[in-house]
Amino acid sequence: MGQLKALLPWHGKTLLRYQVDALLAAPVERIVVVLGHRREELLPILPSDPRVTTAVNDDYTSGKVSSIRTGIAAAPPGQDILLLGVDQPRPPALITEVLGAHAAAGARISVAACHGRGGHPVVFSAGLRPELLAITEESEGLRAVMRAHAGDVQHVETGDPLALVNLNTPEDYEAAVLLSTTSNALAGNQ
Repeated sequence: MGQLKALLPWHGKTLLRYQVDALLAAPVERIVVVLGHRREELLPILPSDPRVTTAVNDDYTSGKVSSIRTGIAAAPPGQDILLLGVDQPRPPALITEVLGAHAAAGARISVAACHGRGGHPVVFSAGLRPELLAITEESEGLRAVMRAHAGDVQHVETGDPLALVNLNTPEDYEAAVLLSTTSNALAGNQ
């Protein structure tokens, strides 16, 4: 991206703050924000809310799998786990829809989808915690867990193209800002 994604502007906030606020507005009991690179700069952006905690990944340069494992290790055991990167901004309604479908179906894994394509967030049942803690970059991380339980994956068709947004390049970001603005205008949420 050429700059720290967490600090990119999104709906009048930084991406980091937007994402945490969206999770707080959804039925999420606890949010673990994994910090690594420039954590001193990011920590003050987080809201003061007892549901928000942080976990530090000192090994963040090894890849995103280490951050996923750090966050899962800090999450309360016995609870389902929703994974969502800061570069995957999702509105509260989309997060709520996926969590509701996951709970209603009693699914092992639920994936937000749009027009048949899988996106994010992804929700894993609490029973998959040991497998999630064992993921590695070499085994393709979460993909290995998804493949091992392919028959247990529920795709939650949201109809929302924001479920597919992933901000990896400046072009991705510009397209997502336009998409998000258009989606908000269509929903009457300007």
